[in-house]
Amino acid sequence: MRRSMLGRLAVAACTLSLLTALAPAATATAPPTGTRDAGHDRSYRRVGYFTQWGVYGRDFQVKDLDTSGTAAKLTHLNYAFGNISEQGTCFTGNVPGEADPWADYVRPLDAADSVDGVADTPDQRLAGNFNQLRELKARHPGLKVLISLGGWSWSTHFSDAALTPTSRRKLVSSCIDLYLRGNLPRDGARGGPGAAAGLFDGIDLDWEWPGSAAAADTAFRPEDKRNFAALVREFRTQLDAFGRTRHHRYELSAFVPAAPAKIDAGYEVRRIMRDLDFVTLQGYDFHVSGEKTTAQQSALHARGDFSVDNTVRSWLRRGAPARKLIVGMPFYGQGWTGVSGGGNGLGQPATGPAPATWAAGYEDYKVLRTLAASGAYTLYRDTEGAHAWLFDGTTLWTYDDPQVLRTKARYVARHGLGGAMFWSLDADTADGELITAVDRGLRGR
Repeated sequence: MRRSMLGRLAVAACTLSLLTALAPAATATAPPTGTRDAGHDRSYRRVGYFTQWGVYGRDFQVKDLDTSGTAAKLTHLNYAFGNISEQGTCFTGNVPGEADPWADYVRPLDAADSVDGVADTPDQRLAGNFNQLRELKARHPGLKVLISLGGWSWSTHFSDAALTPTSRRKLVSSCIDLYLRGNLPRDGARGGPGAAAGLFDGIDLDWEWPGSAAAADTAFRPEDKRNFAALVREFRTQLDAFGRTRHHRYELSAFVPAAPAKIDAGYEVRRIMRDLDFVTLQGYDFHVSGEKTTAQQSALHARGDFSVDNTVRSWLRRGAPARKLIVGMPFYGQGWTGVSGGGNGLGQPATGPAPATWAAGYEDYKVLRTLAASGAYTLYRDTEGAHAWLFDGTTLWTYDDPQVLRTKARYVARHGLGGAMFWSLDADTADGELITAVDRGLRGR
């Protein structure tokens, strides 16, 4: 599930509310029906999420994308997140829990944390993550940066904003003004008209979820399904019109769910796929640490349960082109403690989420990698299902390591899918171990 500045830290509770009462996708034995690649030589989209709040506790800076080699392996970087106001517009400002302009474009960075090695000055109009992303694009000209709107906690007003033609036009116009025209609110010397112009190359819609219950304060309606399709059409129309004035094509994508019930409740698949450049599929949080029994969170294959393969099939059956399906891959794990029943720990009762660095039941891969090497845990693999977990007799972590991700990348290539997406880049190792594994898998190595 996804995630906002605060919502991702509470992922276990949030995702549990999403998955309860959902029927799992049926398992099929035939391969997905997408056009297969003859080889591994075509270009794939590699979409990574950079979290606005990762610059704080994790101290993960935009510069780290460059020094780790990650930026060179990405085609798209999604900045998480932008918010939608109660009035139905894209906005930012000093509203605790609702926006963070300090991280976005106000915070000055010193030379050591700057992509170009030059410290920010007090009078420059753009600083913070936005300025660093601009510098990163200068160093990697092929990289596209998209603003991702919503997330688990910030999808609150999506349904209201999408309700009528007038409200849809208002929302889309405000998002283009704020992010593509770059008309940021003034904050001292920062911001002002055009301050972030040229930074963003498109918009990613992370509405969780049209037509289905999600976070407690997020509105949803049966008509969300048709309204989402109309909103996508409005974004495509206005983006194309604005692009003609800038001689630039702006991209439009969406993050979409794994559960068939949520797909059917919220998405006119064939219709939206005409206007979206691609969708990123939920490929994780199939089971979460808020559940009472341990289980896989991101298996490639799982009979009678959620899985990446079942998710891909669900979207293909509903008319999505294979080349527009981007498989989501987790750079984190879900964990339980108080696991009883013996064996390898999977499918056993647990007393609650495992203790972790940032939030109980949720841990970055770079930490799980250390646990795996400590000797205290046994690493288990389901080679048929293509997933892995760690178990020490009491605590279990289900996660993706490089071997699992290479297998998933080869699946993407074998079935003619569009590429891979990663949540989130700050959870990888300092040398980009996970994204390197995916890159090699997509290249057939």
